Amino acid sequence: MPSISNAWIVTYILLSLPIHFTISAAVNPIPINGTCHDTCGTISVKYPFGSGFGCGQPDFARYVRCNAGTLEFSTGTGIYNVSDIDYSSGTLIIRDPFMSTCSSMQNSGSFSLDRASPFTLTGENIFVLLGCSTNSPLFDPAEDLCAMGSRSRVCRGLYSCKGVTGIGLPQNAPPSTCCVYESPIQLAGYTLDLPKLQCSSYTSVYSFGGSEGDPMKWKFGISLQYNDSYYSNVCKDCETSGGLCGFTGFDQSFACVCENGKNTSTSCFGQGYAWSGTRESKILNKLSFGGLLLLWLLISF
Repeated sequence: MPSISNAWIVTYILLSLPIHFTISAAVNPIPINGTCHDTCGTISVKYPFGSGFGCGQPDFARYVRCNAGTLEFSTGTGIYNVSDIDYSSGTLIIRDPFMSTCSSMQNSGSFSLDRASPFTLTGENIFVLLGCSTNSPLFDPAEDLCAMGSRSRVCRGLYSCKGVTGIGLPQNAPPSTCCVYESPIQLAGYTLDLPKLQCSSYTSVYSFGGSEGDPMKWKFGISLQYNDSYYSNVCKDCETSGGLCGFTGFDQSFACVCENGKNTSTSCFGQGYAWSGTRESKILNKLSFGGLLLLWLLISF
């Protein structure tokens, strides 16, 4: 039989083995990809936006998401590509694939901005209705829906484009079927109903690109302002820890989404890969006890 001192030495050595094994597992983790990403294609995605459901702020997740590397903006009238987000000014540019430009004009659908959305149109947008019927309510003097001087500047510029043939008009057609649209004042949301206004197409110019006389240099798209008041210290702490701000549960409560796939209510600090209180740790304890018993029996006989 082994001496008592030798038995204690063996026991001490064996008890130290699972500690080293556990540390080894902790510093060599199996990485788990998180569900949120900070880019979509070439566009940086920051809070309050998110790359998918559960990412970003809940009110924004209903309208903006990443789909196969393309950041998309959804409304009741369609899905539009997000071409740029300026976080310093709180604006984003969306593009309607059926909206006319100088190089390509085509029949368009309507456009609307939901009343409940955290987005509003910026003052840079110039909405232009093209190929409108002369009987359109746009041209009713009592309605006053077309901006003064629009036909001599923006409309003439657009009708000088070769693309105007796409809506059945000759190049340099008279601007009598064109209108720079000034919609009635709305408390929230925005609606551009082309069938009601009896127009073939629309476009939106958010910048003349430094050359009002050359419509080929104009920037076409819809500029939106977003509500950036959702950013909080909790989200800031999450981002500082390397996480991305999101939400979870039926109540859509705040969640910090960490790189290892874990969600926390605060930050990713201390959210490592070490096995603790899990099925794996229980397995390690059973293996350690089994090894201790086996070696004790071998020494005893």
